[in-house]
Amino acid sequence: MLIIVTRWLVITVAILLASMMVSGIRVESLTTAVVAAAILGVINVFLRPVLLILTLPLTILTLGVFAFVLNALMLLLVAYFVPGFEVDGFFSAFLGALIISIVSWIANRFIKTPDGKDNRRKPEYIDLSQGDDGKWR
Repeated sequence: MLIIVTRWLVITVAILLASMMVSGIRVESLTTAVVAAAILGVINVFLRPVLLILTLPLTILTLGVFAFVLNALMLLLVAYFVPGFEVDGFFSAFLGALIISIVSWIANRFIKTPDGKDNRRKPEYIDLSQGDDGKWR
């Protein structure tokens, strides 16, 4: 639960930072940023994976750039639902989504799980060795 709250706060800070850096994004208050971060998190959990799968050919064709376009559209969707959170246009949403993604990525590199391990996924593999008879074990 603590990790979820921490990520929520990170997204809130990222939204506030994006509103300071991009002139086309305005956040009325801290409460508005917190609500916008919550809605952005919910949209990213439920809607974004479906859209990524549906637009996978386009994302592959553009070498992943279209994923940033989806992030911008998600930010515009949040601005539509949250009063006090305004995004002027697609270019402002694109820059804001880029800033939010970078801040979230950097912050999530430092978030630890409750057992003390870092949050990054380790590759799962089986370390095999070849026996004297030539078989792998």
